[in-house]
Amino acid sequence: MIINCKGKNIDLSTPKVMGILNITPDSFFDGGKYKSEKDIIKQTRKMLNHGATFIDIGAYSSRPNAKHISEKEELNRIVPIAELLISEFPEILISIDTFRSNVAEQCIKLGACMINDISGGNYDINMFSIIAKHQVPYILMHMQGLPQNMQNKPQYDNIIKEINTFFIKKTNQLKKLNVKDVILDVGFGFGKTLKHNYTILNNLESFTKFGYALLAGISRKSMLYKLLDSDAKNMKNATSIANTIALLNGASILRVHDVKEAMECIKIVNALKFKQ
Repeated sequence: MIINCKGKNIDLSTPKVMGILNITPDSFFDGGKYKSEKDIIKQTRKMLNHGATFIDIGAYSSRPNAKHISEKEELNRIVPIAELLISEFPEILISIDTFRSNVAEQCIKLGACMINDISGGNYDINMFSIIAKHQVPYILMHMQGLPQNMQNKPQYDNIIKEINTFFIKKTNQLKKLNVKDVILDVGFGFGKTLKHNYTILNNLESFTKFGYALLAGISRKSMLYKLLDSDAKNMKNATSIANTIALLNGASILRVHDVKEAMECIKIVNALKFKQ
């Protein structure tokens, strides 16, 4: 399973790590932590040195009940950071976490190589055409509702079936536009209860039937700390456990705050494949 990023073929048959760089003031775990260029460069270098293949930059907080910001504000936040990182790390593979096609296109023109869309194309009718125009890998995520209301009693008749139906519909639309590189994200924590999240994790392998790579974004989320009666800052170990389960169930990309630990999960799971 290979995707093309800025002319580089990335083989996802061996799982990869995507490091999270939130430049929002209100993200659930690290909001407001990276305020200066020095801090941003330091954190990015740390993630790359620890083995991250991709760096995912987000300027719009998608945590439950997050404040909505305008497209102008999102651009004002993300464009200078994308420019900074591409200048500092010329070979960096940047993913842009946005649901807005104009933000996506401006960042692609700067040198970003992937778009991570929490809305799966539902919030901006032009997103799919922009992806097709630039032929960059596209992370197609499932979400019920909006960040501002997604955790207000989400309901499904059959969550696995409904996510499957969503992926069938959306991937067919992308195929018609000749989008070549698609990555599926089931959207842990996005319009799902605790039970929904663990049902998905237990059945994650069922989504490999589409033939696309799977991304697992579980890092420090409430599905972990609510279950364990704790908080996000104490979820490093729990994240590693959940990431290992996701890898065993078919995940090809781990989107994480803690790159070193995620790389260790991958190495251990890969060791299971060694021939005796």
